[in-house]
Amino acid sequence: MAHFDDDVIIDHETFGEIEKYANEFIESVEALTTARPTIGCIIPAYNEEESIGSVIESLLAQTRLPDVIHVIVNNTTDKTVEVAAGYAGAHSSVVDGVEQFTEVYVHDIGKNPDKKVGALNYGFTLIEGMDYLLGVDGDTVASEKAVEQLEEEIVSDSRIGGISAIYTIDPDPIQGTIAKFLISGQRAQFAAFNMQNMLRGRNMAVLGGQYSIFATKALRDAMTQNHQTTPWVKDSEVEDSLLSLQIKSAGYLTKISARARADVGGMTTLRGLDAQQVKWNYGAIELMWPGQRGDTKGQPFHPNLRLRWLENASMAVNAVARVMFILLVVAAVSIDAFVFSPVWLVPPVVAAALNVRIAMSMQGRTRRDILFAALIVPAEMYMWVRIGHFLRAWTKFASKKQVDNWAAQAKAERGAGNAYLTPLLITVAVMIALAAVWVQLSIVVQSTVLWVAWPLLGTIAVLQTLGMFGKLVRRHHGYQA
Repeated sequence: MAHFDDDVIIDHETFGEIEKYANEFIESVEALTTARPTIGCIIPAYNEEESIGSVIESLLAQTRLPDVIHVIVNNTTDKTVEVAAGYAGAHSSVVDGVEQFTEVYVHDIGKNPDKKVGALNYGFTLIEGMDYLLGVDGDTVASEKAVEQLEEEIVSDSRIGGISAIYTIDPDPIQGTIAKFLISGQRAQFAAFNMQNMLRGRNMAVLGGQYSIFATKALRDAMTQNHQTTPWVKDSEVEDSLLSLQIKSAGYLTKISARARADVGGMTTLRGLDAQQVKWNYGAIELMWPGQRGDTKGQPFHPNLRLRWLENASMAVNAVARVMFILLVVAAVSIDAFVFSPVWLVPPVVAAALNVRIAMSMQGRTRRDILFAALIVPAEMYMWVRIGHFLRAWTKFASKKQVDNWAAQAKAERGAGNAYLTPLLITVAVMIALAAVWVQLSIVVQSTVLWVAWPLLGTIAVLQTLGMFGKLVRRHHGYQA
């Protein structure tokens, strides 16, 4: 007999039936399907016939399938629609014994004056009833667990409005010396940016449109606060940066993922890289600068823009220090006053050590990444390329002319235009002009100029070196860029 208390006695047969019933009940409860958040994926695509197939296949191979995938083709002149249409329809996969379903829709919205922004907003209307929006560029392929990892992170904290994947560029398919050099530079640039954001509490200033997940509630709150009918607005050169600012201002966190990774499309020509980077820098300057230009209001004190200010200040110092060094060395040699000091080797050595450490922090680093950092010359050449982008962006902004940097980038990617040569031509012209002025000065004036300028350059170099050394010895806390 089974005894429960002094007053109740149950025989073993009855007790066994109760226990069996209890076990069956528990098993039936565990077998119930649990509700999971819904994720709608939108892929704005413009002339992506070469990559769109890989992008869709990457999404269909995810351990966590998006609930629906919308490919929004706009302004295309190639076979993007035809390639994407080959994947249209229902798809399923089995992960850990659980079957998942998704459906791919392809929308050709034709000529769209708002370009990528118009495609994004069109896609938002299709999935705004879902819990999360996954934005994926038409040339971005992610690791197979990326969606699962992004979902886990954003669901874990209701304060998060959006999370960006960790971006890099796949170097394997790249051919050609210049292309490999540029991709190595962009990989190093992404790695430094990723690590910088990770070490800031994983707070991300820009939720890059390449592969980011957004809480649709955060998007709606940002729209309400800014009196918008759509999340993205067409009057900004950097629609993702502006939206990130708005999400942050609406009270949400903007983060970079600790694990989810994605390979974005890199620029393999100087012309294309210049147009892309100038567009990004120009748009960032618009957001940083006080006052209002058109419909874009500058927000110089926004917390998401602090890193942008630091980046621009750093680029300005890098430009001034390098130009000063070249001019002073040439000037000193011209009057037989040049004296080499081994101390000058300290800044480039510290810079190389920092670059190597960043390269070593990269997941999937290659021998080329290490050599690019350690050999000093490749990284220095790429820094000069970036300085050119920086100067062009500020010059275009200062001109106050209405520009269409989206069109300029599309033109550059087609192989047209020579604007990327402008910084080089201007630098050569300035150098020649300064040389002409220099030779007209008396030896006393020349000596005085060198006497004042060298200590000034030395002070800048010391401060730069201390800043680099601080980054060199800073702990990475296990993060991988």
